[in-house]
Amino acid sequence: MSSPFPDRPLNIAVLGASGAVGQELLLLLEERQFPVNELRLLASARSAGQSCTWNGQRLTVQEVSAAAFEGVDLVLASAGGSVSRRWREAIVAAGAVMVDNSSAFRMEEGVPLVVPEVNPDAAFAHQGVIANPNCTTILLTLALAPLAAKRAMRRVVVSTYQSASGAGARAMEELKDLSRVVLDGGTPTSEVLPHSLAFNLFLHNSPLQANNYCEEEMKMVNETRKIMGLPDLRFTATCVRVPVLRAHSEAVNIEFELPFPIDEARDVLKDAPGVELIEDFAANRFPMPTDVTGRDPVAIGRIRQDISDPHALELWLCGDQIRKGAALNAIQIAELLIQS
Repeated sequence: MSSPFPDRPLNIAVLGASGAVGQELLLLLEERQFPVNELRLLASARSAGQSCTWNGQRLTVQEVSAAAFEGVDLVLASAGGSVSRRWREAIVAAGAVMVDNSSAFRMEEGVPLVVPEVNPDAAFAHQGVIANPNCTTILLTLALAPLAAKRAMRRVVVSTYQSASGAGARAMEELKDLSRVVLDGGTPTSEVLPHSLAFNLFLHNSPLQANNYCEEEMKMVNETRKIMGLPDLRFTATCVRVPVLRAHSEAVNIEFELPFPIDEARDVLKDAPGVELIEDFAANRFPMPTDVTGRDPVAIGRIRQDISDPHALELWLCGDQIRKGAALNAIQIAELLIQS
């Protein structure tokens, strides 16, 4: 498969550069020595004029405009669905490829929804836009895909424990601030999230759908089916926001067509790309958010037989929502395209 990019370092625009994921994108572009010729930082008028240091250069955030995409090869977008929809036409018209972190295009026909360790070939079917999946979906599919390659899946039941980072940098700061309020004996009042997350948790605050599942839960259902090419996979999710800064956790129950021996499943996951096992049954030690914060792998552990169903396994996973759940996956998609 041929790369859509010229054979030279790329001109890259980061749309939403001032946000939590935008900042992580900048960090990863430098850490992974991505071939960058020119880097443009784009954001709303409110953030324009801010500056940051990247790879030894002092860069200034520009207000996004159609002209800002002229001569750009790759746009890494993380500014929200409405912004991505607004600028899509200008980006594609400029000849750039957009890797979009919002939910705007994920389920659109003809737009690839890609997790590089799971469905890398899908990236090359793009028409100017590639969608980055929802954070919880990315983490989950790294566990599901290698197991599905060995045994047909019947059903997946997942409960998520999602950190403040999923709601952005302001939510993370609010969690810190309101935790201090509680420790000082005060009453926390949330302005970013609908409820205080300090020493608290609540069901995910995305809008409820007609079926009484929230939007976040249905993202997991629909996106997992699309990424894995399993449109009829039986799947249910419950998503919860918890007082953790920046790593999501998931409790997963997977029912297979045939029994899946624990040792075989563990060997499969141990060798799976993007995964590390953290399991010490004797010490009751399994993945925690602190194990993965600021790191690339999705940590999986406590793989066990479901005692209620001989065809089902249980497992627990944790992954950094800002990193693999967002920015890293987007960078890996771009790396796929330049390495082809």
